[in-house]
Amino acid sequence: MGRILVGTASWTDKTLLESGWYPGDVTSAQDRLRCYASRFPIVEVDSTYYAPPAQSTAALWRDRTPDGFTFDVKAFSLLTQHPTRPAALYKDLRERLGESRRNVYLRDVDPELVEQVWERFVTALAPLHDSGRLGAVLFQFPRWFPIGKRNKQYILECKARCAPLRVCVEFRNHTWMSGENQAETLDFLTSYAIPYVCVDMPQGYPDSVPPVLAATADLSVVRFHGHAEKWTSKDIHERFGYLYREGELREWASRLRRLAEDADTLHAVMNNCYRDYAQVNAAQLARLIPQE
Repeated sequence: MGRILVGTASWTDKTLLESGWYPGDVTSAQDRLRCYASRFPIVEVDSTYYAPPAQSTAALWRDRTPDGFTFDVKAFSLLTQHPTRPAALYKDLRERLGESRRNVYLRDVDPELVEQVWERFVTALAPLHDSGRLGAVLFQFPRWFPIGKRNKQYILECKARCAPLRVCVEFRNHTWMSGENQAETLDFLTSYAIPYVCVDMPQGYPDSVPPVLAATADLSVVRFHGHAEKWTSKDIHERFGYLYREGELREWASRLRRLAEDADTLHAVMNNCYRDYAQVNAAQLARLIPQE
């Protein structure tokens, strides 16, 4: 069975800081990350979706964590074809955008600027990659990104542009994992050794993807979004404010052990980020996985 790393999708969420999960004397950014890394072997960086990181920031993440610690990093929203605030772009590139607008999409941006965003995003993560701390860059594609030749080609472009950094992909459009397309999707990802991100999420919505566990590379990733009743809320804490019951996690622990038989490494990331829900559930899941 491959190695299973369990962690959460944030260590700085405002409601987490208010929850009391961190000891009272842990108040600085430096101490929080060190404290988190003393409890879990992996974390997912969420902030990089909203704004690309500086290389100096990635260097601080490296310096504040022990050898062997792993960061999965969400790809910047522009690169996953989500709407992006111009203010999130690098200042010099933002000035070259021209007419100001509320949001821009990849198709709106000059290819030369896009090239710069790709180059700077990948370069910024070098301290994590060079130190062996980078797990994968997570490309979470939007619900308007259905299965098709053009979108398959874009996934391969993302893989090539990120090299030598590893990528993994998560879908929010059900067509990729529908009954008639599931085998095609998994075969495609396997052919190019791109890890498929399995999801546990509310079902019955337009962006719902079933919890199919499949290893398409030597790395597998499972993200837990919870089952909140307010999945369509614009309040991110209402969407992800779900505390898993131990019985649910026990079933998942068994499934993760089976999935790890087909991969060298498995990342299990709790994304139910409201107060300390993700941290509590991650600790529970980590305790349950070794049990037979």
